[in-house]
Amino acid sequence: MPRFTHPRLEDVPLDLALHALADSNRLGMVARLAETERLSCTDAAPCESIPKSTLSNHLKLLRAAGLIETTQAGREMINTLRRAEFDQRFPGLLDAVLANRPA
Repeated sequence: MPRFTHPRLEDVPLDLALHALADSNRLGMVARLAETERLSCTDAAPCESIPKSTLSNHLKLLRAAGLIETTQAGREMINTLRRAEFDQRFPGLLDAVLANRPA
């Protein structure tokens, strides 16, 4: 059973959070998660042609930045946005980034 590391948000520095949100693919994944309660890894992918290894790396970076939590549900890995915790740590950051992302 996979075990994922989810940092305490107070341990996440601002530069790591900004780095995670700076990539257009990761930002798209966060935007999709912001619109729904939870998504499988495949459903969170920004496009169908992204290699699994790249998707896995993006999810790892989002977890390290405290943006998502990944849990196992049967054979699927389910991702949820840690919105309330992230907003408490970095007030307004996620709203500002999502509001100003390219269409």
